[in-house]
Amino acid sequence: MEFFRKTADEVLKELEVNSDTGLTDRQVLDKEKKYGKNQFSKGEKVSIGRKIIEGLKEPMVLILLVAAFITIGMNIYKYFNGLHAEFTESIGIVVAISISVGIQILMEGKSEKAFDALNNINEDIKVKVLRNGNMDYINKNDVVVGDIVKIETGDKVPADGRLIESSDLKIDESMLTGESIAVAKSANIEVANHRASLPEQVNMVFAGTFVTFGQGVMIVTSVGDNTEMGHIATELKSAMETTTPLQEKLDKLAKSISAIGMAASGLIFLFEIYKIYTNNTLSFDTVQNAFMTSIALIVAAVPEGLPTVIAMTLALNIIKMARSNALVRKLVACETVGCINVICSDKTGTLTKNQMEVIDVWSNGDLVNPSELKNKFMIENFTLNSTADIKIEEGNIKFIGNSTECALLKAFNETICSISPKACPHYMNSNFVCRGECKKYHPTKEEFISYGDVRHYSNIAHQYPFTSDTKSMTTVVSEGEFNRVYTKGSPEKIISLCNRIIVGNKVEPFTDELKERVNNEIIKLQKEAKRVLAFSHREMTEFYEGWGENQQEIESNMIFDGFVSIADPLREDVYDAIEKCKKSGINLKILTGDNIVTATSIAKQLNIVKEDSIIIEAQEIDNMSNEELLEIMDKIIVIARSKPLTKMRIVNLLKENGNVVAVTGDGINDAPALKNADVGIAMGITGTEVSKEASDIILLDDSFSTIVKSVEWGRGIYENFQRFIQFQLTVNLVAVLTVIICEILGRDLPFTTIQLLWVNLIMDGPPALSLGLESLRKHLMEQEPVKRDASIITKSMLYRIITNGLYIVIMLMILINKNVLGGTVEQQSSITFTTFVLFQLFNAFNSRELGDESIFSNLSNNKSMVAIVGATFVLQVFITQFGGDVFKTAPLSIEMWAKVIGYSFSVVVFSEVIKFVKRRVKLRRVN
Repeated sequence: MEFFRKTADEVLKELEVNSDTGLTDRQVLDKEKKYGKNQFSKGEKVSIGRKIIEGLKEPMVLILLVAAFITIGMNIYKYFNGLHAEFTESIGIVVAISISVGIQILMEGKSEKAFDALNNINEDIKVKVLRNGNMDYINKNDVVVGDIVKIETGDKVPADGRLIESSDLKIDESMLTGESIAVAKSANIEVANHRASLPEQVNMVFAGTFVTFGQGVMIVTSVGDNTEMGHIATELKSAMETTTPLQEKLDKLAKSISAIGMAASGLIFLFEIYKIYTNNTLSFDTVQNAFMTSIALIVAAVPEGLPTVIAMTLALNIIKMARSNALVRKLVACETVGCINVICSDKTGTLTKNQMEVIDVWSNGDLVNPSELKNKFMIENFTLNSTADIKIEEGNIKFIGNSTECALLKAFNETICSISPKACPHYMNSNFVCRGECKKYHPTKEEFISYGDVRHYSNIAHQYPFTSDTKSMTTVVSEGEFNRVYTKGSPEKIISLCNRIIVGNKVEPFTDELKERVNNEIIKLQKEAKRVLAFSHREMTEFYEGWGENQQEIESNMIFDGFVSIADPLREDVYDAIEKCKKSGINLKILTGDNIVTATSIAKQLNIVKEDSIIIEAQEIDNMSNEELLEIMDKIIVIARSKPLTKMRIVNLLKENGNVVAVTGDGINDAPALKNADVGIAMGITGTEVSKEASDIILLDDSFSTIVKSVEWGRGIYENFQRFIQFQLTVNLVAVLTVIICEILGRDLPFTTIQLLWVNLIMDGPPALSLGLESLRKHLMEQEPVKRDASIITKSMLYRIITNGLYIVIMLMILINKNVLGGTVEQQSSITFTTFVLFQLFNAFNSRELGDESIFSNLSNNKSMVAIVGATFVLQVFITQFGGDVFKTAPLSIEMWAKVIGYSFSVVVFSEVIKFVKRRVKLRRVN
């Protein structure tokens, strides 16, 4: 309902509320029943059972489940028919599945708990409400439609409402609209435009926004899900879940492996049946053996440890990223962030500090830094002609009240020499502040003061608050025999009140020439999207009993002291962070609620504006079709006056066009885009509960540079995935080819099913996990991001998988056919099995490098890998020497172990020789 188009009396009548008494207890119950409570409806928590089902739906896990059920069924048949049943393979597959799903559920649960601790919202917020004729404090959640609520400076608005009274009321709506400047509100204004945006609805206040100045009385018109904040929260719940680039690539990989594995096993099964038929040996046992051979091939072909290693790698890297101030809420986000090529960033609170600061000061005829200001009257105007405060909490400055006045107080602390006005005659007798020249008057810190002390020493006779009509604020300070008047406001208003100016340390007539000079300086700053505030003062001997009736006379014949420019400055680390983004192929788009002038200025300061760059307002985008928008999308760098639905549309179109998109923000207005992005990044300190809930990663330090570090982590994680995929697929390729070649040559299978499962478990586990923990390489932020449709297996990876895989297969076939290591008949199977395992362990070191670098160049960067490979070798020794009953092995002598190790190490020599030759060829081409 468009309450902003109705008068306060009309709203009161429609909601059946008496403004003098508020709601009765009976009305409260009726309103709550009709309109609901002042709470967001919460989505259902996903049960453990549901999480397990989702985990079991992974393609690779499904393949293993089928294999497990088939082997279980075969062994049950054997058992009930009096035959020897062997459940070891089935149990092993089920254990692998259980470990994978269990770790994923456990680590996502821990991440969710960490988020809940960070996002612990204090719901015990008290609200001043008129009920039954009395003012009372109630819990925010107990507010209902029709309640009469009083709000004042520092309050958080509890619900949406129509103002029925207001006094110099200003509301910070940046969390809802993205506009950093507080909005002046008035109960007496009627808004005719039925399409008025939220900032234009000046007679309304909205849940989640903050009162920065003044006070007001509102009648609640919407609560909970029906508030503007609630609409956004509801939109989030209905947002479609999207798949990440990693999920898409792993799905493709799983399907490819499944197809190949199933096709190969099917062909082997048919080949076995053909041999059985031609040899006239058809029986249950021969068919069963043929089927078990096919199952063994499936076990060899499917990297069943891949889901487990991915879950563990992501979980361990979550801990590392948290130490770098990036709290990951979803496991896949710490990989996906490495693939992003577009960042859609909010301005306020993300690129900027969300804290107004005095940037420039014009005083005494010159433009200077705030710390160089010496005009005593201007400095005292900062603190005495103000109702704001600032506090230091845990090393951070907290603004209380109007953000512009708070910025002036902060500048006061940086400017004044902080001496007692009663102690230093130089200070008292001059128009200019003592800057330490009179050390004999203030030798110790105990005599230093704050703006609070200046206020304490001063006797304020009267204040004229800022209004939209006067565009100024004035404070009269009694100095005993005379009064000093301080006025601040818009430059045009203050200039109109002055006939004198301080220039060159002297008070001179404020001539038209000087006014033009001042105006030119003001215009320059305004073009830089800075807000300009002017200051003046005068001394008068008149005293009035009714100060309010003499404002025009009091604010006349004033002395122009100067002006300041105020802005929400960029974070110090954002410049370097954006430069790194440029070098790493990441495009930045600023989506802000600010006006186009301010947004353009920010883009220029960040040096992201090019000749063909497009800076546009959301309204223009809303009038474009998707096709028209896509044509200019790459050139758009700033969208001003951005709205939640506009942001969502931009994100969706970017994704549809093949981009991997990250969205950063801290406000409620950012939440829909955060939810729809590939990676939503929220601010942990200044972020709202809604934006955090919508995000995938939360920045614990609110630093844009942490995003860049997160991107680097993500790219490192993606490369580590490629490392262990390269390693695992080589293992699978060798196992499959060896089984197929032996089958074609009519030889017995070189490995039993349980041996193949053991190989996959130990190879897909510890060595692969150690590859997932490789340290970050220096080149990560010097290369282009991985495209959404790019295969996770690159050409160079495929080359190494094939060459190293074929080398190992050839060496194994030589070993099987020629017995080159000289083992006994009993040992031959164990030698083949153990050599196969050690080939893979040594090839794990080859898999550490994705390029042509030697494995020895970064060998010391991953000491855990040496330990893990060593431990895996010890396990292999143990099962070979002592696991004969289960693994069908025979003990080997120390001499034979030395031969096996030397024979297996040849894969490292082979790989290093190839990489050396390739490096030499490249070097020759360059020269």
